Amino acid sequence: MAEEVPHEDHGHSVAAWTAVVLLLLAAASVSIGVAWGLHFFYYLGAALTIIGVAAGKILASMGFGNKHVHVAPPLPADQQEQGVQQVRSASAKTQ
Repeated sequence: MAEEVPHEDHGHSVAAWTAVVLLLLAAASVSIGVAWGLHFFYYLGAALTIIGVAAGKILASMGFGNKHVHVAPPLPADQQEQGVQQVRSASAKTQ
């Protein structure tokens, strides 16, 4: 069975939690607006959706996002060579 990669810091950041909380509030607001026909809550939810997505992106770009980046381990030399040969044969077929 394949070895599972640990996700030590998956989603645990200020940017992610801010976006999630704002988007949950937006979903609740839109639900209330649609269910009870209250236009104010519907538009509030739409605005919170835009604000939540923007806040998550802005906070992540400011450095409050996830700092853990997973890099796949390199392939063994024989598998790397097989990949190069497949790319070469595919490019030769297209020419």
